[in-house]
Amino acid sequence: MVKNTHSTIASNVFQQLKNEIITGAIPQGQKISEVSLSTRLGISRGPLREALRLLEAINLIERTPHSGSKVVSLSYSKIRELYQIRELMEGFATRLAASQMTRPEIDTLYRLLDSHHNQIESSGTHVYLQEEGDKDFHYYIYSKCNNQWLLDYLDNSLYQLIMMCRQQTAQIPSRADLGISEHIAIIDAISDRDPEFAEILMKRHIKGAWETVKRLIFEVDLESK
Repeated sequence: MVKNTHSTIASNVFQQLKNEIITGAIPQGQKISEVSLSTRLGISRGPLREALRLLEAINLIERTPHSGSKVVSLSYSKIRELYQIRELMEGFATRLAASQMTRPEIDTLYRLLDSHHNQIESSGTHVYLQEEGDKDFHYYIYSKCNNQWLLDYLDNSLYQLIMMCRQQTAQIPSRADLGISEHIAIIDAISDRDPEFAEILMKRHIKGAWETVKRLIFEVDLESK
């Protein structure tokens, strides 16, 4: 019972800290203080350390010998490399999914996009923020690629870092409309069982997202000067 309670607390803390890091509530590069966190969260160091270990496993926390842990800091080069590998891997995953997805799964994907569109229209802010997991357009597609090695790498090594980047691009109103239209085209290619075209569209979509991120980075740099 004690072990289960410990695991539950660690899991809950992991989810809370993960959300705070992704949304920027805990800034990039911030040093991790176990004393401060355990006091703020009202928990003992044991489950906190387990939560931090889980965050490190998905690359949201970096541990340096003799220096402790800190929140990952996404530099320009790291983000560029992230989008480069994302373009290749998600493109290939989409190619596979176009052959592997069942008709009911494709229908579910269409319904998911309808819900995204309704959410954007009703929000009043025109912000396109997706929930994690199967409610995420990209995650849903590559989870159906039927290649466990590819899914594990995307899910465990890249996904949360991608979510951090999305927090910025999702705030751009024009990106919401463009994102929905490009998502529709990708689903249509999957529905038509055209793996090559589906891969091309996904790569083009992610490359466009990178161009948006790149502009945002340069704008922030100019404002800080």
